[in-house]
Amino acid sequence: MVYIPVMFYWLWLSIKSRSMFFFNTANPGMKNGGFAMDNKNDIYAHIPSQHCPKTLLIKAGTALDFIGMQLPLIAKPDIGQRGLQVKLLNTLDDLAQYARNSKVDFLLQEYISFPNEAGIFYSRMPGSNKGTVTGIVGKELMNVTGDGKSTILELLVKNPRYLLQIQSLTKTDSSMLQNVLPVGETYYPAPYGNHSRGAKFSDLSHQISLDPLQHIDAVCKKIPGFFYGRLDIKYSSWSELCAGRFMIIEVNGAASEPAHIYDPKHSIFFAWKEIIRHWDILYRISKQNRQSKGLVHMTYREGMSMIKNNKQYVNLTTA
Repeated sequence: MVYIPVMFYWLWLSIKSRSMFFFNTANPGMKNGGFAMDNKNDIYAHIPSQHCPKTLLIKAGTALDFIGMQLPLIAKPDIGQRGLQVKLLNTLDDLAQYARNSKVDFLLQEYISFPNEAGIFYSRMPGSNKGTVTGIVGKELMNVTGDGKSTILELLVKNPRYLLQIQSLTKTDSSMLQNVLPVGETYYPAPYGNHSRGAKFSDLSHQISLDPLQHIDAVCKKIPGFFYGRLDIKYSSWSELCAGRFMIIEVNGAASEPAHIYDPKHSIFFAWKEIIRHWDILYRISKQNRQSKGLVHMTYREGMSMIKNNKQYVNLTTA
């Protein structure tokens, strides 16, 4: 519903590019420009160790009941899908069960306990020595605080934002939902900031003036062929972030949304304006990469094949 009205602008950019899939040249270092079917582990390999959680790639079908990493761990498919099948593993039994159930290659990543999470939208024109932060979204994770008498389920039901999450949580954590939290204790049913998993997004773009760019820019330039996308990071405080102390938990490419549009204070008109602004940046970067590097846009057949493969992957992940 959000995107249908602005698809006419995408069509216009496609006509100018002579390709509906012009975005594939935006990030030459990422498969399909980072729009779909790109491997997360390939990106993590280029992020400096002080900014990247320890990460292991596990092949599908590998039986696991022990691994040389300290629990808790985050498990997620190597090819990401908007938080699909991302799970916090607290015990070896959790690890073994996740490995048994996963039909795709997945990553095990050390859990970063920094209290704050944000998405920083980054872009850099090819040939430029400095990139730009075009939006920052803060992420308030789905959480409930105990009153000493209500179950976690009862606390969740009281918050309208969480009602759409009840069904999926019941499938995966039904026993936990019946626990009664002590007074003041906070529980996070989804320990990561994904909008489709109940997180509340807030627009922190005004913080750009406090210059988080220097260290973000340095990291992004170490990722080969990366010019456009969103970094999801965790940090202790804004001053720590600006001083370069943060951890990158996800790098998203051409499919990245300017997620600050989902701040409840913004109107749909603001969202459309920001989407178009970022699509325009995507178009200009793609065009310049194509012209300066001799890259070729994805054909219609290749693009439709990518969409088909992505759909099959999602079905396999959720089977």
